[in-house]
Amino acid sequence: MNKVTIVGSINVDNIMHIKKLPQPGETIAMSEFSKAAGGKGANQAVASSRAKNETIFVGRVGDDDNGRFMLEQFKENGINVDHVAVTPNQQTGQAYILLQETGQNSIIIQHGANFDVTAEDVRNAKSQIEDSDFVIAQFETPIEATIEAFKIAREAGKITILNPAPARTDIPEELLELTDLITPNETEAESITGIKVDSEESMKKSSEIFHQMGIKGVIITIGERGSYVSYEDIEEIVPAFKVKAVDTTAAGDTFLGALSSELKPDLSNLRDSVIYASKSSSFTVQKLGAFPSIPTREVVEEALKEKN
Repeated sequence: MNKVTIVGSINVDNIMHIKKLPQPGETIAMSEFSKAAGGKGANQAVASSRAKNETIFVGRVGDDDNGRFMLEQFKENGINVDHVAVTPNQQTGQAYILLQETGQNSIIIQHGANFDVTAEDVRNAKSQIEDSDFVIAQFETPIEATIEAFKIAREAGKITILNPAPARTDIPEELLELTDLITPNETEAESITGIKVDSEESMKKSSEIFHQMGIKGVIITIGERGSYVSYEDIEEIVPAFKVKAVDTTAAGDTFLGALSSELKPDLSNLRDSVIYASKSSSFTVQKLGAFPSIPTREVVEEALKEKN
């Protein structure tokens, strides 16, 4: 287990349960409505903490009931919130999730206070970042804050992990040069490299471009097929664990938080860490909601023992 600082988003998820996505102009009824704690950064932090990492969070909430709710959720999960600031007269971030019967989801984000995170917020957490083994970030907060966090981490000799989600094509070269490990899905990989990821050969080509950017390790997550791992002499697909998906919300975030608990700072055990992370995320897709579905280390380790 490690010490991890996460710079990221905090959202309350509003989940609309539907049979299937509506067509343009179509009105449909939802079968159920539910709310849960979420946000990519927050999900990753909970997964990290439940995997027994010491977890520090850098982010923002609004001065509303949702913000107070999320801070309580963080504290209940053992996450250090010393660097979660409150933005006055602002709403906490929210996500509106269209959850289909198949378990697939479509998500609309209201950024709220997440877009108020600044480089100064990150500098206030400088000592925590310098003392961490890994620093993790995504794209649901301003990129300037992420660059600042990765600069501090790089200068301190710490490993940076970038989850380039949601997908974007305008990622500054400076950020990619500061990234040690990148974890896109197929869509996100294509957005960055321009290569459509639809075969093992295309995954290899995409990974090569990431390596040319100076990124040491690449994990391209490919849904129910697993993950393509590229690091030094490793080039392979690590299969996913087969389960019946109920809700894929937070599956990728669980993967990343769990991964960071297993990784060695030199990334030498990347493949084994991916297996642990995959098992962890296989539990997440079997339950509804983000935080409620993320498993503990004890659950994952017991399942892996049973497999062996």
